[in-house]
Amino acid sequence: MYTLPPDNTKKTDTKQILKVLKKSLFLLQNKLHAQAKNGLLVVLQGTDTSGKDGVIRHVFSCMNPTGIRVTSFKKPTEIELKHDFLWRIYPHFPAKGAIAIFNRSYFEDILVPLRLGIIDDETLQHRVNLINTIENHLQKSGITVLKFHLVISKEEQQKRIQERINNPEKQWKLSPEDMEINEQWEDQQSAYNYVTKHCNDIPWISIPADKKWYRNYLVAKHVEEAMLKITSA
Repeated sequence: MYTLPPDNTKKTDTKQILKVLKKSLFLLQNKLHAQAKNGLLVVLQGTDTSGKDGVIRHVFSCMNPTGIRVTSFKKPTEIELKHDFLWRIYPHFPAKGAIAIFNRSYFEDILVPLRLGIIDDETLQHRVNLINTIENHLQKSGITVLKFHLVISKEEQQKRIQERINNPEKQWKLSPEDMEINEQWEDQQSAYNYVTKHCNDIPWISIPADKKWYRNYLVAKHVEEAMLKITSA
């Protein structure tokens, strides 16, 4: 799968364009908030080390924190497991005039069971149908849904895992699962292929993520395009 920028794309020029995009995003967020007619949900999905945290830091740090909310969905707690899989998600959908960012999301309740082979066909289809229905509902309710799949190569993932091991400043990111995740590459890709194919009523945006600077630029560009449409409606 394509994970690198085009050959004629220059890092320095792209970073300068990102600076301009971030100024635009700041102004568009102000307009979105003032209008209070529509909202934006940004879903960031990708395998470990694909750069979800990096996108949040480098793309959305330009925005007013009072109008944006970031939620990270990790392994469900015991309390969360006692409810339906979307129970922990509902409170975090954005209000009109606001932006919500999901670092991982409800898709984990398909991706993880698929990778582990612990979900039956009936449950799988139910979750797919429900997610498509809810995303369509959000769109019709004035909440634009942007779904980003950050695509990183197996080689780059291994390189970043090694960086976490070697660099004391990055070791806080290291988890026991990181030591095995690169060996599960094919299972990860199979699960993501299923999700992007079947949970696609609202299309996915595939982001090449091997080069962080290009990843950040592309996400910012798509967010700006969406916000221009939202605020001009």
